[in-house]
Amino acid sequence: MVSSALDRGRQAFGRAAWAESYAQLSSADDERALDAEDVVRLATAAQLLGKDADSAELWARAHQEFLARGDPERAVRCAFRLAVPLLFKGEVARASGWISRGRRLLDEGQHDCVEQGYLLFPLALQAILQGDDQTAYDTFGKAAAFGERFHDVDLVTLGRHGQGRALLRLGQLAGGVALLDEVMIAVTAGEVSPIVAGDVYCSVIEACHEIYDLRRAQEWTDAMARWCASQPDQLSYRGSCLIRRAEIMRLHGAWSDAMEIAEQAREWFSRPPVHRAVGAAFYQLADLYRLRGESDKAIEAYREASHWGREPQPGLALVRLEEGQVEAARNAIGRAAGETRGRQQRAQLLPAYVEIMLAANDVAGARAGADELARIAAGVGAPLLQALASHAQGAVLLAEGQAGAALSALRQALSAWRAIEAPYEAARVRMLVGLACRALGDDDAAEMELEAAAQTFERLGAAPDLARTRQLSHRNEAAAGGLTARELEVLELVATGKSNRSIASELAISEKTVARHMSNIFTKLGISSRAAATAYAFRNKLA
Repeated sequence: MVSSALDRGRQAFGRAAWAESYAQLSSADDERALDAEDVVRLATAAQLLGKDADSAELWARAHQEFLARGDPERAVRCAFRLAVPLLFKGEVARASGWISRGRRLLDEGQHDCVEQGYLLFPLALQAILQGDDQTAYDTFGKAAAFGERFHDVDLVTLGRHGQGRALLRLGQLAGGVALLDEVMIAVTAGEVSPIVAGDVYCSVIEACHEIYDLRRAQEWTDAMARWCASQPDQLSYRGSCLIRRAEIMRLHGAWSDAMEIAEQAREWFSRPPVHRAVGAAFYQLADLYRLRGESDKAIEAYREASHWGREPQPGLALVRLEEGQVEAARNAIGRAAGETRGRQQRAQLLPAYVEIMLAANDVAGARAGADELARIAAGVGAPLLQALASHAQGAVLLAEGQAGAALSALRQALSAWRAIEAPYEAARVRMLVGLACRALGDDDAAEMELEAAAQTFERLGAAPDLARTRQLSHRNEAAAGGLTARELEVLELVATGKSNRSIASELAISEKTVARHMSNIFTKLGISSRAAATAYAFRNKLA
């Protein structure tokens, strides 16, 4: 019966069982058109299930239903629901159309209502998108004031959250973070509607990453994961949460778990209609493949990320560096750095820029990158950025021949990475600490640092870094013949009698890549056969 389907749909909506609610309300609607309130429920369920096209159609229908029954205020609320997603999609003209219609409806009836504040919210978003952060802050504040006057928790939460984001962009970090923390109290307490909760969760987590506040990012990501788990069929916000969780788990050294979560995000965003955030999921996968030395898989994933609009740098340049293509890596990172303007984006690029410039023997370029990163870190004051900056400074000082100063900077970086609980980054610093100790004549300390780094790389499965560290610890560069870490891995396997196909399988790369490495090995060592390569490896204790 229609009434039973309608009742079940309403009850499911109250339990946050969005799939059941959508199915039952749709069934009831097929028999007899729903009234405006139930269309709103159906539109909400559709939006939370990720059915964006259906949701937009239903919000527009509810808008018309409210107009037909002489309720312009509720009609304007529906116009707001239509305008905000359009803004985030970049469809500014359509969004402006809905805002203008809502404004006209309220002005014609001289309505003093909370919807006046809701119409201010998309205007504030437009100001943010245009880079006018002060106007955005003021407009968000006016929206929140309407919410307070009419006791609308959703609007108060949206307005104060917007003010917090604007303050961060204005450089007022303490005030911005305080507002966001206050907003999250309402969200985690369940005081706001599901769509507002999802929007604010995603936005606050994104803000934490913008200011490199790893502790807050992890805390709110965990809270969002619990929120998602409480409503298993909610799809709209799950993917973004997964990407951020993958980033945090990768940083903490849980690479297998990070890979699994990133794959879930990729699958989530790949569902029709494909969401552009799928590029971010592919980039996470690519970074994990790169760290494990699976270069072919990494390159393919970076290409997919690029296809979906995610800049593949600096990851792809680091893969080229690992392959020994130093000039290609330098050109790629230089191009990306030249095109990157935002502080957050440059901070993400500069550590790799410094590493690649050092590999290319461009110490001056590396110094410029390290100094810029230090300035950004000083301006933000986040522990993660401070660790990155100290790490880069230590690497450059070491290249400049200032081993003592380098050791001091590297010790700071090591302490910061340990505090963040980032084992991979800490191990990379220990490798540099070992080199600094060796430059200062303390070979025993150097060997201990390098061995500690190697143990961490082995536990994580960081094959390229492990090979490089072992080369530094147990072999000298002359014996290695200028081979890269990956080429040394290939040489070791050649010395055991493995074929190119077996090597490709063991290293998770293609036979074509193995052949390229073999060609490089023959050229660098001045040999022409696998037998000669094997003899060289054993003679120089490289196998």
